[in-house]
Amino acid sequence: MPDPRLADPLDTTAELETPEHVRFRFRIAGPARRALAYAIDLLIRGALVAVFATLAILGGAGVAELFDGAAVGLLLIVSFLVEWGYYVVCDLTLAGRTPGRRALGLRVVDETGRPLRPGQSLLRNLLRAADFLPFGYALGVLVMARDERFRRIGDWVAGTMVVIEDRVGVLDRIIVSPPPTREELASLPSRLPLTGDELDAIELYLRRAPRLVAARADELAALVAPEIARRLGVRYGDARRFLGAVYVRAREGGKA
Repeated sequence: MPDPRLADPLDTTAELETPEHVRFRFRIAGPARRALAYAIDLLIRGALVAVFATLAILGGAGVAELFDGAAVGLLLIVSFLVEWGYYVVCDLTLAGRTPGRRALGLRVVDETGRPLRPGQSLLRNLLRAADFLPFGYALGVLVMARDERFRRIGDWVAGTMVVIEDRVGVLDRIIVSPPPTREELASLPSRLPLTGDELDAIELYLRRAPRLVAARADELAALVAPEIARRLGVRYGDARRFLGAVYVRAREGGKA
């Protein structure tokens, strides 16, 4: 099964390093995904303006009165506030997301990977007018297409980018079946001279083993088990069971 992260060729990856030399990797949202999020937000903004017009009619203003000079002016003001305030309010209350971005798994962040600041949100949204030129966000799309992080003019000036939030589930607890016997666990040292990376490698193997062909799982276990057994000063019969016993001993204190 192909990696879903490779499904959209217009999404790329950016690796950032903090002053503390901690590296983070972000998936950058491409124009297609951002356009879908924009379409959802456009429908929501249109619905908000329609709700206001409906409330005005229900409040006593007839259809004819609604379209006179003063009413049209008020409706334009409401449309302006919704158009420009919608994104800023969503950015500040939903941590860089709007309902459309949330539906597509997107978030606006600082170009260093930090959370979006109020000034950045205001600036990038004011410059949407420049991105819209000459019509239909043509200039914004052109700028995005020439940038490795798909930033539009507003992103360039505000120092922001739009990233994809990967949804990572919590891994299930590993169950060694059948569980190691007390004799198998007792044959292992109470303190295993293994590093964290080595234990992580054993855990990764135990997670993958059930999805492998039995012969392949045995082959991989046979590559690792002899070295671990040598360091522990023990002998084993079945490499897969031995690795399972080592994992249980390390993670659960030797309780079967």
